[in-house]
Amino acid sequence: YGSSRSSATGAPDIIAGLFVSKVVPMFRAKLSTVRIVLFVGASMWIAGCASTNEDKTANWSPNRLYAEAKDEMNSGSYDKATALLEKLEGRAAGTPLAQQAQLDKAYAHYRAAEPAQALAAIDRFMKLHPASPAIDYAMYLKGIINFNDDLGMFSFLTRQDLSERDQKAAKESFEAFKELVSRFPESKYTPDARLRMTYIVNSLAQYEVHVARYYYQRGAYLAAVNRAQAALVDYRDVPALEEALFIMVKSYDALGMVQLRDDTKRVLETNYPNSVYFTRGFRRVDDPWWKFW
Repeated sequence: YGSSRSSATGAPDIIAGLFVSKVVPMFRAKLSTVRIVLFVGASMWIAGCASTNEDKTANWSPNRLYAEAKDEMNSGSYDKATALLEKLEGRAAGTPLAQQAQLDKAYAHYRAAEPAQALAAIDRFMKLHPASPAIDYAMYLKGIINFNDDLGMFSFLTRQDLSERDQKAAKESFEAFKELVSRFPESKYTPDARLRMTYIVNSLAQYEVHVARYYYQRGAYLAAVNRAQAALVDYRDVPALEEALFIMVKSYDALGMVQLRDDTKRVLETNYPNSVYFTRGFRRVDDPWWKFW
């Protein structure tokens, strides 16, 4: 009985000894291997992240940054050009090259159809560098950004013009060009600014006439008269005044104001003796196809 008991109690001790001497070292070895693999994998991942975030322009000179940015703009990659110009602005701070980067960044935003960012960039430049030799260009660019008469790919069909859209940007464009012309009459950008100012004035007057015509066509004759009169008071020597007078004649006639109708008609005949409105009404030769009235 004693011998059998010792063998029975000794078996677990033998198994435990085998587990400690054989299995545990194997488990520890495998665990170490797993740790090594995880460590190596983590190191590779960190290295990969570091290489991904590495700034390839870190050692570029300001001149190279500017050259690369210009190449991106010339190829139409305005987002890449903007990123490079922002880096250049920081690295070349306080130099003429940094000022040029600010102007080019505004232009890149403009070409990328991002007018809000473009105007913010140009306003910042004008605030920081009011005495810059390029301030006339900054004023011109601000006017161009607001002018923006690009009406899209179907404009040749609709023949919509600037006068048929919101006039806030047009007025801001006019003010920028006006400041340029008054402060820098000899600037190389002034002649084009003058032409654009004339176009904007014509468009603003035509906008008033568009609204007056809208009221007339809907039977709001008094409102039509008031809007047409606003065009006559605010603008001089613009083509839209011919139609403004005609709208007033038609509106007074509809209101039964015979004396005012006849007086206005005489003014129209005196200033525009060959007016097309006498024979064609509101439908003019150069109206687009979709304007049936």
